[in-house]
Amino acid sequence: MRILVATDAWRPQVNGVVRSLEHLAAEAPAFGAHISFLAPQGFRTVPLPGYGEIRLSLASPGAVKRAIVAARPDSVHIATEGPIGWMTRHVCQRDGYSFTTSYHTRFPEYVAARLPVPLEWSYSVLRRFHNSGAGIMVGSPTLKKELEARGFQNLMLWSRGVDTHVFRPRIERPLAWTRPVFLFVGRLSVEKNISAFLALDLPGSMVVVGDGPLRARLEAEFPNVHFLGVRTGEALAEVYASADVFVFPSLTDTFGIVILEALASGLPVAAFPVMGPLDVIGQSECGCLDMNLRRAALSALGICRERCRAYASNFTWRESARQFIENIKHAHEA
Repeated sequence: MRILVATDAWRPQVNGVVRSLEHLAAEAPAFGAHISFLAPQGFRTVPLPGYGEIRLSLASPGAVKRAIVAARPDSVHIATEGPIGWMTRHVCQRDGYSFTTSYHTRFPEYVAARLPVPLEWSYSVLRRFHNSGAGIMVGSPTLKKELEARGFQNLMLWSRGVDTHVFRPRIERPLAWTRPVFLFVGRLSVEKNISAFLALDLPGSMVVVGDGPLRARLEAEFPNVHFLGVRTGEALAEVYASADVFVFPSLTDTFGIVILEALASGLPVAAFPVMGPLDVIGQSECGCLDMNLRRAALSALGICRERCRAYASNFTWRESARQFIENIKHAHEA
C-alpha cells in the first residue's frame, strides 16, 4: 500500500506532528505500507506571522496534482489544515481522490488566545475541512468525544509512541542542576501556557527546553530559569534523565508526545487535569493532575520512577503505525 501524506508541518520544525510522521514512515513497512510526503520542500514559502520559524507553503493546484500523480498513492492522508492541506483537499475533491485527515492541533483555541474570533467560527471552518474526507484520526478518547459533540464525523483513534531506547533513565545524571529539577519541553508560545509553570514558587531548579516567539520575553522575566534552547535526540534525552519532575502546563494540547518521553526517562508528570494529560496519564499513577500546578509538581516528586518507565513502554511507534494503517484501510472500506 502506498500512502501519500500531505503536511504543512515538516523539518526543520521540531514538534509532535513532525515526530509522529517521521516515526510513522519508519514503522509503516512492517505492515506492508510505504509512506511518502507532500511537504513544504519544493514550494515557495512565507513566514507565519508571529512564528518566523514556521513557513507557509504557496502550493498551487497544479503542483499538488503533479505530486499526487508522481506518488501514485493508494490513499491520500492530509495531516494539517495549512495551505498544503487545504490545496490537497481541493485537488482530491476535484479529481476524485479519496482521502483521510488527522486532527493534531486545537487551532480554534489557539486563534482565540490571540484574536477576538469566536470558537464556533473556527470550528465551523474545521468541520468543513475534515468532514469532507473519509475519516478523521485523533490522538485521544477525550478529543474524539469533544469533536463528536461539535459535529465532526467518522472519528478514529490514532495514538502515539515513544522511543524507549533513546529516552531512558540513566544511572548517573548527565547534567547537574540544584535539585529537585522541574523540566518543561516544548514550543515557547502562548498556547503552551508556560508562564503558569515558570511563575511557580518551587525549590531547586527550573529547566526549559525549546524555542519560540516568547523566548526572549520569558528569559528576561525569569532570569533564574535555565533556558537551553532546542535539543533533540540524545541531547534531549540527557536533559530528561537529569530532571526529577516533568511539568506540562498546557491547557490545549491534544496529546503531548513529550509526556511519553518524560515517562520513558523515568520522570513523573505534573499537569492540569485536561485533555492530553488525562488521556496519557489516566489511572497509571505516573503523574499528579491538579488545577493547583504547584501542588501537582511537589506531589509528583514522590512518584516511583520505575513505574513511569514501565508504563511508557506500553506506547510504541510500531503500534501507532499499525493503528494508522488500519484506520486508512477501514476508512476506504466504509
